[in-house]
Amino acid sequence: EKSPMTLSISQVAEADRAAWSGLWRDYLTFYESTRPQALFERNFAQLVQGHGPLFGWLARDADGVPIGLAHYFTHGTAWSFGETCYLQDLYVQPAHRGSGVAAALIAQVAADAKARGCERLYWLTHQDNTRARALYDRVAAFEGFVCYERGLA
Repeated sequence: EKSPMTLSISQVAEADRAAWSGLWRDYLTFYESTRPQALFERNFAQLVQGHGPLFGWLARDADGVPIGLAHYFTHGTAWSFGETCYLQDLYVQPAHRGSGVAAALIAQVAADAKARGCERLYWLTHQDNTRARALYDRVAAFEGFVCYERGLA
């Protein structure tokens, strides 16, 4: 584990378009995926407006350069009266992994979700993402559930 770095976390702003696009593109590449430019545009517009349905934070290094992102949304659930928060995307540039950036982003999402009245924060990762799972095992509980997907297109 690298030593902690100086970082700040802020909401995605209009001036972050290029940096955010690059980070999200890198995240999609990590998962061997691509998305159309129109989806980038829609997502960025939702992020900068700041009132959902998609919310996001950027982690910045000491120079203010974005090095990581988190996207999340809230939704109702039959299991509680309060909302639930789903952390959909979490990405940190490889050079900055292991320095506390991902944990700081998770903590920021958790704080924001709590402020929005959420009672729970959850996320998914690939079973083979062992490095991320080591962090997740420290900051959350694995409840043993397996995710299935069924495309509807």
